[in-house]
Amino acid sequence: MLQKKDKPLRSSRLNPHSEYVWYRGIGGLISFSTIIPLNIHTTIAEMAAYTWLWPLIGGLIGAVVGLVALGLGFLNLPSLLIAALIYSFAITFTGFHHLDGLIDMGDALMAHGDHYRKIQIMRDTRIGTGGLALFFMVAITTVSSLNYIPLVSLFLVLFIGEIAAKMGLVSCCTISQSLGDGTGRYFIEAMNIPRLIIISIITLIIGFLALQWVGIIGIIGGILGGLFMGALARRSMGWATGDVLGASNEIARMSSLLTMLLAFIWI
Repeated sequence: MLQKKDKPLRSSRLNPHSEYVWYRGIGGLISFSTIIPLNIHTTIAEMAAYTWLWPLIGGLIGAVVGLVALGLGFLNLPSLLIAALIYSFAITFTGFHHLDGLIDMGDALMAHGDHYRKIQIMRDTRIGTGGLALFFMVAITTVSSLNYIPLVSLFLVLFIGEIAAKMGLVSCCTISQSLGDGTGRYFIEAMNIPRLIIISIITLIIGFLALQWVGIIGIIGGILGGLFMGALARRSMGWATGDVLGASNEIARMSSLLTMLLAFIWI
């Protein structure tokens, strides 16, 4: 049962301590974000100290997904089937971790009641209509966007898309307020505006080097997706949890791919 608090604190932002080892924290984030068995022993707090670098790990994920897409391209399969297989591999490679948050948040958004009631529903292990509906909308939009991306640009689009997904996650962290319990609070408290600005500049440069203006638009699309989810969670539930952060990853990937597709059409 949730215990009502007068005002969850956000001022106690986490900062990396001297005992935090960068390769252990970043390695832990890679293991946390994928199904790669790195067997690294670390803590959530140690991983969270490097939250602002998460989009670079997204680049690693995007490169792996992009290589799978290139392999599928050689099979001469229908483009829609390739898009569905790419998305299936992407959510499998990331261990369905963020997808679980998307479904849970969908259930909470559909529910009636105050903030605490919605958070209770989001933490319920059962899956409802709202969660299934939100997953369906995100999945069909993501697959449809991939279906129309030019095959020659697919690897770079997927590379940028996964970076943008994590930019959405860290953007959501930056504007969100932690409930005060759960693993999500470590990542929320580890982010601040200066760190968001730094990683935004880095990823925008990567986006431009990869796909010029289309890449920049893709990164911005991910950031906007994350900011939207953070604002939506604040309005609907008051605070953000790990499920909200996971949902922001999936929404940001979708919005990034969609905006890049529109950029290919219009630019």
